[in-house]
Amino acid sequence: MANANPSAGHGGARGANKLPDLRELSHAELAGVLGELGAPAFRVKQVEEWLARPEVQGFDAMTNLPKDLREKLAERYTLSSMALAATRVSKDGSRKYLVRCASDGTYVECVGLPSAGRLSVCVSTQAGCAMGCSFCATGRAGLTRSLSAREIADQVGVVRADFGLRVSSVVFMGQGEPFANYDATLAALRILNAPGPETIGARHLTVSTCGIIPRIRQFSKEPEQFTLAISLHSAVQATRNALMPAVRKYPLTRLHEVLGEYAERTHRRPTYEFAPIEGVNDTNPEVDALVDFCAGTLCHVNLIHLNELEGSPLKPSAASRVRGIQARLERAGVETTIREPRGQDIEAACGQLRQRLEGLGF
Repeated sequence: MANANPSAGHGGARGANKLPDLRELSHAELAGVLGELGAPAFRVKQVEEWLARPEVQGFDAMTNLPKDLREKLAERYTLSSMALAATRVSKDGSRKYLVRCASDGTYVECVGLPSAGRLSVCVSTQAGCAMGCSFCATGRAGLTRSLSAREIADQVGVVRADFGLRVSSVVFMGQGEPFANYDATLAALRILNAPGPETIGARHLTVSTCGIIPRIRQFSKEPEQFTLAISLHSAVQATRNALMPAVRKYPLTRLHEVLGEYAERTHRRPTYEFAPIEGVNDTNPEVDALVDFCAGTLCHVNLIHLNELEGSPLKPSAASRVRGIQARLERAGVETTIREPRGQDIEAACGQLRQRLEGLGF
């Protein structure tokens, strides 16, 4: 099912008058601007609540602000936001969205995952990806550009508005490598975690990285309790190099070390994402290496269904083999979950997001 909006995404006046975008200001910058305009401090929260709603594309909509303040803001700033271009709905209730960036028309995808009255959102941090993982569709076309913090956060607002539900958790597991866009990713996390009616707790905000070690170390020093996930997929160096060539410069020995440091510093449990692939990383030696990597450490393993890509020789492991891997890990004392795939029929599952428009049928 697709729903196209041909008028979406024109982005207002930004391209015409080059005014800076109010949505791109940090909390401190916004407070400074409003202070300069003579607004009392409580207006900052009011404005931020409006900015959290991507459907608000003009200052006149901010009806609890004085008219003169709205006029002053309109003279100095514009408002851009992610615009919904198309939607696909899965038989399991999940929805994949094609959204268009107001600044330059770049398209990215995000996903809404409802479950028992709760709503999770999977957001993209980049348009495309430069990591080139062999099992992921996103990287096939390479990287277009990184997204801004507001472009990342606004995806959550688009999904929230479409479902009409409060978002309970967000995973940064869509297109792109979040830690290759670290500053914007962290700023987006803080936007989503900021106090307000739509705030999302830090532990319900999860960032997934291929394993960029310097950024993992930096992330461990941030004051918030955001959650970390690692795309592991093999604990054998040669296999991981073949599956994830962009992170071969970060060897598994160093990754294991820095994740130990992360757990010790934060007292938080990193999650390892592992997609069992028939004959590649599901063999007995591979599973032995995975158990050795995880045993005795603070971690949780998510066994993820591999979604087949057209033209790829990689095939998902049999369900019985996946259950066997789970049993091996659990016998070694490693918490392990088999994650059920969602949205496969609309190419919204792990590794399937891509920039493929096809007349907005994407």
